[in-house]
Amino acid sequence: MCKIHNVTRIDNCMKNLVAFINKETSFNTIMCCCGHGKYPPSLIVIDTRVAKFCNTPYEIFSGIQFKHGKKRFYKKDKQGYYYILEVVNYEK
Repeated sequence: MCKIHNVTRIDNCMKNLVAFINKETSFNTIMCCCGHGKYPPSLIVIDTRVAKFCNTPYEIFSGIQFKHGKKRFYKKDKQGYYYILEVVNYEK
């Protein structure tokens, strides 16, 4: 979900990782971004094993859990790159 993305909104460099995670784990990817060297990479998932009890998304690299029902994870900077504020703040 970045400045440079394809129709599926998955950065080319993240396609294999997302495909593996969705196929080989219980995670369902909601959004992802490699960060393009400017921001930390992010991969927002929901664990399908517990989704019917707790449908809370979290960012897999940092482990940050998001508020239930949050739909907009990314913000856009002045140069047009997307980032997740919570992940950027977590990295500091």
